[in-house]
Amino acid sequence: MKSSSREKKPDLILLLATLLLVTIGTVMIYSSSSILATERFQDGQFFLKKQILFLGLGLLLMILIIRIPYYQLRKLAWPGIAASALFLCAIWIPHLGIRAGGAVRWLKLGVFSFQVSEMVKVALILFLAHFLTERVNHIREIRQGLFIPLAVTGVLVGLILLQPDFGTTVIIAVIALMMLYLAGGRIVHLAGLVALFIPVALWLLLHKSYRLARLAAFLDPWKDPRHSGFQIIQSLISFGSGGPFGVGIGDGMQKLFYLPEPHTDFILAVIAEEAGLIGVGLILSLYFILILRGFWISLKAPDLFGNLLAAGLTMMLALEAFINMAGVMGLIPLKGLALPFLSYGGTSLIMSLIAVGILLNISSYEG
Repeated sequence: MKSSSREKKPDLILLLATLLLVTIGTVMIYSSSSILATERFQDGQFFLKKQILFLGLGLLLMILIIRIPYYQLRKLAWPGIAASALFLCAIWIPHLGIRAGGAVRWLKLGVFSFQVSEMVKVALILFLAHFLTERVNHIREIRQGLFIPLAVTGVLVGLILLQPDFGTTVIIAVIALMMLYLAGGRIVHLAGLVALFIPVALWLLLHKSYRLARLAAFLDPWKDPRHSGFQIIQSLISFGSGGPFGVGIGDGMQKLFYLPEPHTDFILAVIAEEAGLIGVGLILSLYFILILRGFWISLKAPDLFGNLLAAGLTMMLALEAFINMAGVMGLIPLKGLALPFLSYGGTSLIMSLIAVGILLNISSYEG
């Protein structure tokens, strides 16, 4: 279905906020990883070079996405879901799936490898936006409106839990509920889903010892400072060491084998130490602008599909940023999620830039 809207320029504020975030991210990845890269690979620029390659590919895909009318993406809804399920199953095939940190989340295809759940989130949002638009007149009915989107979401969530990846599961569940609500779903149905999800989430939390250890570390990290509480303690030390203005870019000490993987999950802690409260405030401001513009684009979208798609993608970026930053600051238990646009990692960066490309595309149409 083609849109009758007239075109305008993409949202320049959203684009500028994104470019500033990826620029800061690239600089801080080099600052936080150079010592680590020298020790592991005898090349202090190892992670920087790879991230620049990921960034170039992500920006290219973002530009291509901007040029394709967003309503044509509906053709990819069902193929995207099929590919997501296939890839989530394929990671269990020997020599294709990559195990890291006790989880199987990566798929290796030749010289390329990617984290499947990052692709699944975008594919599911696209599918839900497409399907809910088609069934908008039946969204208040369980059989004709809710059954298929809930079944598809449930299958993908189940496959992701097998990896295991509890954080991504929570993000997907929240996004799906929000999109169902925006499409006109009945509150009583959504409340029933929440009532069902909470005990399941609690069981999953209590069923695994490492999740209990994270919860215990969140409640009292100093009870076990050398093991379960080590990560959050080192992160909090980074925030305290930075003060208002930081110790200077490149001069931080916590990245010197105190913070685990400082260029990925804990990159905000490195920013806090080296750029101080001002640096963290800048990051928070850029995310606030990005998320605000994303929801504004959703509000102004010319049709329901654009509205749901923009809202889902914006919520994805917002939840990922919040969970990472809140965890690093000790406000919630650590979840091991990348910080969009800032953390090292090709799949996260590329899919985040694709999400922004879709938002910019939708913003170039007026109702």
